[in-house]
Amino acid sequence: MKIGILSDTHTKIKRAKDSIDKLLNEGAEFLVHAGDVCEEETLELLKNSGKHYVCVYGNNDAHLVALHNKYNLVQEPHYFKLANTKFKLMHLPYYMSADAEVVLYGHTHQFKSEFINGTLFLNPGESCARNKALSECALLEIEEKKFNVTYYSKGRDEEEFYAQEFTYDRKVS
Repeated sequence: MKIGILSDTHTKIKRAKDSIDKLLNEGAEFLVHAGDVCEEETLELLKNSGKHYVCVYGNNDAHLVALHNKYNLVQEPHYFKLANTKFKLMHLPYYMSADAEVVLYGHTHQFKSEFINGTLFLNPGESCARNKALSECALLEIEEKKFNVTYYSKGRDEEEFYAQEFTYDRKVS
């Protein structure tokens, strides 16, 4: 299964759309937003993608509570299961315990992909290109014995995303 992950879109709806479109074009079957959505238009992009999605509230999303029942918004930490894999989703990196196979988070605006003692910790970076001149997102492909992470980034003035791949062997019990 391929899971598209983005975070920290803030007010940059065009960059959010670019990230979502890239993830969908790469075969994402499910979308995850790791918080700081900030704009209802970005929630509409997720909802209208034709894919199931989940979005966690970020520290800049309190005003979106009024839209809670209209979109698939959840509080952190949020646990769910996809492709026989337990996930923990949050925005703030305050619940970094390895109590799931995959821990997804945002907030830092820094891409991070680490595999520690059987847990994948993944931050897709910032889609908004606010803290640096890059718009970022990630695709996680779950296989029976592997996690494949593709990190996508593109400069503010670039048309195409650059890809970098990481592969981790899953601990199969």
